[in-house]
This record gives sequence, C-alpha cells and structure tokens, in this order.
Amino acid sequence: MHALRRRWRRSLLCAVAALAAVSALTLPSATAGEDGGGDPAPLAEVFRDDFDGAAGSPPDAADWIVDTGTSYPGGPANWGTGEIQTYTDSPENLRKDGNGNLTITPRRDASGGWTSARIETQRTDFAAPAGGVMRIEARIHMPDITGAEALGYWPAFWTLGDAYRGNYWNWPGIGEFDIMENVNGVNSVWGVLHCGTAPGGPCDENNGLGASRACPGTSCQSGFHEYALELDRSGPVEELRWYVDGQQYHSVNADQVGAGTWADLAHHGHFVLLNVAMGGAFPDGVAGHATPTDATRPGVPMVVDYVSVEQSGGAAQ
Repeated sequence: MHALRRRWRRSLLCAVAALAAVSALTLPSATAGEDGGGDPAPLAEVFRDDFDGAAGSPPDAADWIVDTGTSYPGGPANWGTGEIQTYTDSPENLRKDGNGNLTITPRRDASGGWTSARIETQRTDFAAPAGGVMRIEARIHMPDITGAEALGYWPAFWTLGDAYRGNYWNWPGIGEFDIMENVNGVNSVWGVLHCGTAPGGPCDENNGLGASRACPGTSCQSGFHEYALELDRSGPVEELRWYVDGQQYHSVNADQVGAGTWADLAHHGHFVLLNVAMGGAFPDGVAGHATPTDATRPGVPMVVDYVSVEQSGGAAQ
C-alpha cells in the first residue's frame, strides 16, 4: 500500500509539473522556479519514512535519533520549555504499530511522573536551495483526547536549524519551524516561526510569529490530517508557508524579519522532530501553558503515518 502511495504521489507531481508548463502557471506546493523565473522545477523527494515494520519495533536507527532524559547533554533543563516528562526509548512510549504508523504515547507512572518520546532525524541538511523550494510534510493523527482529560498534552512536528545540534544554546537564532503544534486537546493546529533573539526580537520571542486554525473536515483530534511547511526561495521575496490538508493558513516572509535574521534561519539545513511533551510553556501569546492535572488521562498516542521532505533540484535518498 505504501509503495503504491509513493508511486501515486510521484505520478501526481509529474502531472502537476506538466500541467504548469502547458498553462504557464506555477503551483507553489508542487513546483519551484530555479532562479525566480523561467520554467518551474518539480519537487523531488529526498527523505521519506512510512514507518513500515513489525509491531513494537522502534523507528529505524539509520533515519532517526531517539532523545532520552530531560535535556540534551549540557543543554537547557526540561528541553528549554519547562515540560515535565522524561523521554524514553521504551516501546511503551515509542513504537511502530505494525500497520505502517509510528506511535508516541505519554504514560504516567505510579508516583505520578510522566514519560513520553521524542525523535529527530539523523540528517540535518534539509534545506531549500537558492532559487528553490523545500516542503516538509507529515500525516498525523493528534492524540484523540479533549477537555479536562487532555490538559497538558503538547504534540508537535517541527524543525530546528542544523547548528543547534551539539550546541543547544544558540536558539532561536538558528531558526525553528513549528509545522504542527497543539495543546490541551484544542481543535486547532498552530504554525509558528521562532528566530532572531530572545526575549523580543524580530520574531517576538518567546512567542514566535504564529497563526492557527481548526482542522478541515474532522477535528484535529478525531482524524488524520496532513501538516506541511514550504520554504520558498524562488521569488523576489523569500517566504515560509504553513498548510493543513493543502489549505494555507499562515506565512512569514523575509521582509518581516530582515535579511540577516532571515539568512540565519533559512539559508542552511534543518532537522525534523516529532514528540509529545507533557506540560511546558506553550507560548503565552499563543495559547497559554500546557499543565497536566489529576484529571489528565495518560496513554493516548500521537500516530504518525509518514514523514516526507521534498526539494526542488534534489535527488531522492
């Protein structure tokens, strides 16, 4: 099934590129101009994980790093956000389900402490080439929980700039793209850019430049949705665009933050992360804190169908 889906997606991209050439229209989510003009270049898939494998198995070590503990070695405590869980590599928290999905499941132990999971790609070189486009996408079912039972849940699909790995003290200047964030089981997806300096700066840290909307059709919690981000360097003003199920709901361009800040956040590689935090300082200017209570119900997973990265001019790996 996953092989058929991959072939279908590649056929669709080729068809869209052909249609664009015939009609002289450029569709931003499927094509990119190499130099801001001329013929559009199709996006090529450079990374994909469909999470195929036996039930209970971990994500493939060749593609993913499993973060554990309460911080990076020598990095900010509680992952820099005040979240209260401990990340583990236990299959109780992180596992393939045998049906082509990855599950990340928060658990509460007998003493009331929380565990969960967080992974990040081995690769840190996902980038939009000069004059091109990068698209990062995942199909995700957020934890299916709402109301008082959802208090404290903070699922996320996001990126960090490559220079963060091994440093851990250069945020937010290296850029953070929050492609999908949610908190407390609210029917909304948030897309946020973090950049510049903190507090304040061009990205209004620690809030970031964000927007949100309800998920189309089914609620965010009750079904799978496709969450995507495009970094477009093909036009006269470079920009980031956020999508849910193909519908754009947020954008930030280089003019909004300044050329130097933009280069620092966009003109280099990023790595991709997936996690479910419990508690923590979800930006106050966006949605308030995520705070578990005695009513919070453990054991509700975030389910990830696939993650893909596409780039104009890239080669599949």
